[in-house]
Amino acid sequence: MELNRWNTPAASHRPPTKEVELAHTSDHVSAASPAATDPTRGLTAAEVAERTKRGEVNTQGSGTGRSVAQILRANIFTRVNAILGVLCAIVLSTGSIINAAFGLLIIANSAVGVIQELRAKKTLDELRIVGESEPTVIRDGEEKSIPQHEVVLGDIIKLRSGDEVVVDGTVVSGSVRVDESQLTGEADAVSKGEGDEILSGSIVNEGSAVFRADKVGDEAYAARLASQASEFSLTDSVLMNGINSILKVITWLLIPTGILTIWTQLVRSGTGVRESILSMAAAIVPMVPEGLILMTSIAFAAGVIRLGKFKALVNELVAIEGLARVNTVCTDKTGTLTTNEMELDSIVAADGSEADESWARNLASMLGAQDDLNDTARSIVAGLHERGVEPEQWQGQEIPFNSRYKFSGFTTSDATAWIMGAPDVLLREGGAAAETAKKLGDKGLRILVFGQVAGSDGERWADTDNLSMDSAPQLDEPVLVVLRQQVRPDARETLEFFDEQNVDIKVISGDNPDSVAAVARKATDRELVAVDARTLNDLDQDAFDAEIKRANVFGRVSPEQKQQMVESLHRQNRTVAMTGDGVNDVLALKKADIGVAMGSGAPATRSVAQLVLLTNKFSALPRVVAEGRRVIGNIERVAHLFLTKTVYSVVLALVVAVLGIAFPFQPIHVTITGWFTIGIPAFVLSLAPNTERPREGFVKRVLALAIPSGVLIGGICVAMWIIIYPGADVPEIQRQQAGTAVLLALIIMGLWVLCIVARPLTWWKMLLLACCVGGYLVIFLVPPLRELLMLHPGNLTLMIAGLAVGVGGAALIEIAHQIAAQRQKVLERAD
Repeated sequence: MELNRWNTPAASHRPPTKEVELAHTSDHVSAASPAATDPTRGLTAAEVAERTKRGEVNTQGSGTGRSVAQILRANIFTRVNAILGVLCAIVLSTGSIINAAFGLLIIANSAVGVIQELRAKKTLDELRIVGESEPTVIRDGEEKSIPQHEVVLGDIIKLRSGDEVVVDGTVVSGSVRVDESQLTGEADAVSKGEGDEILSGSIVNEGSAVFRADKVGDEAYAARLASQASEFSLTDSVLMNGINSILKVITWLLIPTGILTIWTQLVRSGTGVRESILSMAAAIVPMVPEGLILMTSIAFAAGVIRLGKFKALVNELVAIEGLARVNTVCTDKTGTLTTNEMELDSIVAADGSEADESWARNLASMLGAQDDLNDTARSIVAGLHERGVEPEQWQGQEIPFNSRYKFSGFTTSDATAWIMGAPDVLLREGGAAAETAKKLGDKGLRILVFGQVAGSDGERWADTDNLSMDSAPQLDEPVLVVLRQQVRPDARETLEFFDEQNVDIKVISGDNPDSVAAVARKATDRELVAVDARTLNDLDQDAFDAEIKRANVFGRVSPEQKQQMVESLHRQNRTVAMTGDGVNDVLALKKADIGVAMGSGAPATRSVAQLVLLTNKFSALPRVVAEGRRVIGNIERVAHLFLTKTVYSVVLALVVAVLGIAFPFQPIHVTITGWFTIGIPAFVLSLAPNTERPREGFVKRVLALAIPSGVLIGGICVAMWIIIYPGADVPEIQRQQAGTAVLLALIIMGLWVLCIVARPLTWWKMLLLACCVGGYLVIFLVPPLRELLMLHPGNLTLMIAGLAVGVGGAALIEIAHQIAAQRQKVLERAD
């Protein structure tokens, strides 16, 4: 009896890695002859329409998660439904239609599960389209960005740093270095030049190129891998593992208890065959925790739908639970604490005075000659354009930006290398320019240095394969490019939320650590300790871990170091969420417990993250955390209720079977018992707000309440039944009156368990409890309804006894709960 599995879009992003062979089949060559496409003009509109009509378009048949047919099968043909269906058929064979009412649970379980999962699927499908990569294609000689599902066979596609390759193809011009780790498991980037094959699922680390789409849709390599690895399950979910462990134990209990109950009721009870069959069904039906599976599915599906309203795309459902358990959030500065948009403030000389206008023209010319511009470079271009600076046309070779060496540039035909990058990488320490850069950076401004390396030295920087920050050029007479960066208005509120929740924040950036700290101080009152990550390179593991624990702002961090920092936090038993929006964040996002990508970030980050914030707002994280806590906390509440029912049902069935007497209830009685003590309140509680922090020991805590409560309810009810049981040879009405009295006691104790689970009792919870009590009053006091449900409260003495026993049992349950709660507090303090 295992919890229903979910499939999500993440399946397409989690193909096998090291075992995969990069072997392409060439059995399909389209009649469209993609090789004939002119790479300078691309396809015409007519050619695109024709190929779309032929189905040569980048749509994949698998869709998002499970198909509708799979959802229907998974929610209808379950073990729980099979057990209930067989029992329902047996009861119907006796002619007692009302006693087969529990069969409606089959319809309810299936209908609610299907509806919620279809709603979640629709939400995910819609969000996936919104968050889909938009590659740049050349059509009719013009560049345009289109959704990836509109790419057709033979399209000419441009690639830049940070792009995800969405189809298979051949490079027709330019060169790039791509990360194929999602396909091969190998972290080293691979160079791709003209004529080389490039595979979907690859990520462009640096460079720019144009390639032709040779395989699209289900024929693309990533799509074929996804079809091999399309089954996604919540194997890493602490909550799901705990519930499935409990369900396995219950399954083993059901088998011997059910067999013993069947034998007792049919052979030993002394009652007729019809009554024995009904008693057997009444004993077995409540043992099945059918609602626990249903409510868990509902809670997770509702979580997906709620997060969808905040434009948070859940690539893996476990992210809802996982982020709620996070106690360390690693975040970048740009795009999270600050907006992605920067403004050019000024261009100043080394002494801080205004730089000569020729520097602005050279800067504009260099950026104009580059194909691969990041957000920072585009902000500078926009600022220069506003100032009326016109670039010159330069010929030469681009030096693409890479976080490995922290600069970009252009080598002109006269062997001069124009370089722009980080001041603490390109400037000699102690110089006038370095001092000016530090002063401006301490004010929270973003500083870049721009200068030239002339002569033979200029040529060497065009070869980027072996570049690093340590081997970067040193600029003697540069200027400083000053950028203003704006702190997000919601950054402080978000950081305060995490502070209140005792969640550590680690700001990890490629910028200067002092500049990052200056920006962070505008968003938080926490004490900040800034570290230059370059000083961590020579530390041993223990010293490295100590620094990661001590500091909370890290600058000049390389992509590899981000990954190492996550590994260090894992060694410190921290549950880590990593946010990112650039290709340099991919390694860390994959290594973190929960990867969170910004919707406007590089397609590569969105493809590997479990959660994508399509609104690009860091402030959405508290909502996701709150949703995860709601799911975890509410499922725990629901589990208390259903497992308590299972425990007392097993106790009742075992004791009655051992004694060889008739079961006290009819099947309809156990059905109505679940209505207002479990079913309806569990549904409401599973969707209710809940901000309680997740704690370890889910299974222990659930069983700590369910077992004592269930044993007490079952033991008290069976003891009362033994005392008032009139025997098998008396008129049936007397046994029904005695059974109704025991049922009253059971309902009162069940309502008290609900009261415990619902704490703290807010107004709406008290209203819920009042409605549940009112529901039972209506059932017992309205004659037509009472007769329909086969209740016989006519013996006032027995009913008073049932009331007294129920109240007494509730008191004992409360005492047991308080003892268990005190013991739990002692254990938590000891930990």
